[in-house]
Amino acid sequence: MGWRTTASGVVLAALTASFATGCADSSTESGAAPESGDAAKESTTGQGLRSTMDAIAERGELRVCSTGDYRPFTYRDANGAWSGIDIDMARDLAAELGVRATIVATTWESLSEDFAQRCDIAAGGVSVTLKRAKEAFFSDAYVVDGKTPITRCENAARFLTLEQIDRPGVRAVVNPGGTNEKFAREKLHRAEIVPHPDNNTIFEEIRSGRADLMITDGAETKWQARQHPELCAVHPDQPFTFSEKAYLLPRGDVVFQQFVNEWLHLRKHDGTYDRIARPWIG
Repeated sequence: MGWRTTASGVVLAALTASFATGCADSSTESGAAPESGDAAKESTTGQGLRSTMDAIAERGELRVCSTGDYRPFTYRDANGAWSGIDIDMARDLAAELGVRATIVATTWESLSEDFAQRCDIAAGGVSVTLKRAKEAFFSDAYVVDGKTPITRCENAARFLTLEQIDRPGVRAVVNPGGTNEKFAREKLHRAEIVPHPDNNTIFEEIRSGRADLMITDGAETKWQARQHPELCAVHPDQPFTFSEKAYLLPRGDVVFQQFVNEWLHLRKHDGTYDRIARPWIG
């Protein structure tokens, strides 16, 4: 919504002054420790109102936390090269800010901690959850999705419902630490839950027959089914749940949040997002 009156402008100024915080400037090495406590606070407030945008500009770098194991949104190959819809979108955001993008590797288990300490934004199919919303801000959502099964095609009719899945002898593979594992452990009580530590190779467990299925986001099931014809996404457009994907942003920084939301709004309407996503999801 636009701010079109003097009164609204005063409100916006009050909001940003009350809630905006900045990221402490730090080394561009992805493993460097951030400024601690009082030093970080002083660096963001000592010269008046500051935002993460100011720290990014001074550093010349947008630090992006990503797991690299969740295609089509994020992928890191064996040589360390990054790709994916959200990786390219983050690079576009960095270019708009006039800085370089540095991708910082994280895991789903350590995402919140790594983001708070080392990054300006987290991207890569991050689901909006209330737990994460306690710790950080979210951008506007850019994908609506939900949990749905993926299995070998000959088994697709066996796993249409949670009742069919949650039976003794059914093996549901999960990647530890994310919303997939949380959903499986909440909903499956008789089926066997099989943790697999590497989300880049987890679908091989289904292809090889070591697991019967995985319940994950519809976007991921569609991408994997395109890569592996023997796998079928089970009703990905009618998932078990409702969820949204968004970018994780520093808690309290309204200035940066509004900029990212405006950038995302424009990219969703000027063809940029569709151009980036098309090679991954068609």
